[in-house]
Amino acid sequence: MNNSMNKYDYEIILVNDGSPDGTTYDAILELVKTEKYIKGVNLARNFGQPSAVMAALNQATGDYVVCGDDDGQTPFNELDKLFQKIEEGYDLVEAKYAVREKRSLFRKLGTVLNESMATWLIAKPHGLELTTYWVTRRFVVDQMISYPNSFPYLGGLMLRATQNACNVNVTHRERLSGKSGYSLKKMIELWLNGFTSFSIKPLRIATWVGIIIAAGGFLYGLAIIIMKLAGAAVNAGYSSIMAVNLFMFGVLLCFMGLIGEYVGRIYISLNNAPQFVIKDYQESDEM
Repeated sequence: MNNSMNKYDYEIILVNDGSPDGTTYDAILELVKTEKYIKGVNLARNFGQPSAVMAALNQATGDYVVCGDDDGQTPFNELDKLFQKIEEGYDLVEAKYAVREKRSLFRKLGTVLNESMATWLIAKPHGLELTTYWVTRRFVVDQMISYPNSFPYLGGLMLRATQNACNVNVTHRERLSGKSGYSLKKMIELWLNGFTSFSIKPLRIATWVGIIIAAGGFLYGLAIIIMKLAGAAVNAGYSSIMAVNLFMFGVLLCFMGLIGEYVGRIYISLNNAPQFVIKDYQESDEM
């Protein structure tokens, strides 16, 4: 880290999110033995990056918390840039990469969809870019770890606690080895976490679609009746069936959306599946 950060006492929490190689947590334990400021968390299986971060947040004790990846792309030597904004009064500072490594088309598309979804559903400030490298204050972390849902969406949890956020430009380094673990499946899971966990707007859309279709079916049937009374040639049998079907289908969607509204609220409140399960936790005896 930059020398300007030496004024802060710190701890480092390393999480093994079910690594299949069998050596990752052993390496973490060696660091715990030699460095008193390092804590090690070993999850019982792979829960995914958001849940692994939540596991680390539950062990963090500092007034400020920094989150970053372990792939070498996170420029921790530029952490002072993020803390400068914290010292200016911001509650959440997200790193922003002006130039990124070459990414696939679906990764770029996934990022655009995720940002658009966050803006629409969780009122993300326009222009704020959400990344995996950020620093925030203790009260935000306390709010995040109080969230019981088993599918955490980190951006939503932070922005639910504060809108006092900004970006800081940093350098995106090249990956030390391997490739990104964000497959299309994981990108979709991340998107669904944000889409279903913080808003019932999608359910309300279903309700309004049902209302619009029902109204269209009603107007279509009314038009057939008027045309028939006016003496126009109308295929009454087919048209009547279509009108009734549209109307009933619309009403059905309307009620499904209404029921979904209640189910969604219950689901958000009562889903108690674990975000993560810690198999082992180690820290230095000197801490």
